[in-house]
Amino acid sequence: MNKEIKDIIITPLRIIADDRGSVMHMLRSDSKIFKNFGEIYFSTIHKDKIKAWHLHKEATLNYACIFGSVKLVLFDERKGSETEGLYQEINLSINNYSLITIPPNIWNGFKGLGNDYSIIANCLNLPHNEKEMVRLDYNNTKFDYNW
Repeated sequence: MNKEIKDIIITPLRIIADDRGSVMHMLRSDSKIFKNFGEIYFSTIHKDKIKAWHLHKEATLNYACIFGSVKLVLFDERKGSETEGLYQEINLSINNYSLITIPPNIWNGFKGLGNDYSIIANCLNLPHNEKEMVRLDYNNTKFDYNW
């Protein structure tokens, strides 16, 4: 069930920590993953809550969990993709601090696993635009997935 979806890029990220706190790298303009800057925002999610499903038709997403823990779920519905019909689960947290790059037309959503709440940072390559998004409820019958 948890095979890797084509074109999803997982990049381990660096945390520099000392007794004062930490610096958490996310995305640099000289990275091969970086396309261009559109917008960055932070999304909170409470424990056991689900934010799903949504798909961007044009934007590339770059997710990193900067606080807490989440289960990110991806679904490939792209016609002709070699991974069409596959789901991929990725647990994100400080212990697995990574950047997840999601190209357009991949359904995604996440579930809060942290003790109270978690925070996801998202750096899009385009400014957020509701007109290029599709949203469906997490329990929509289109998806054969049990959160």
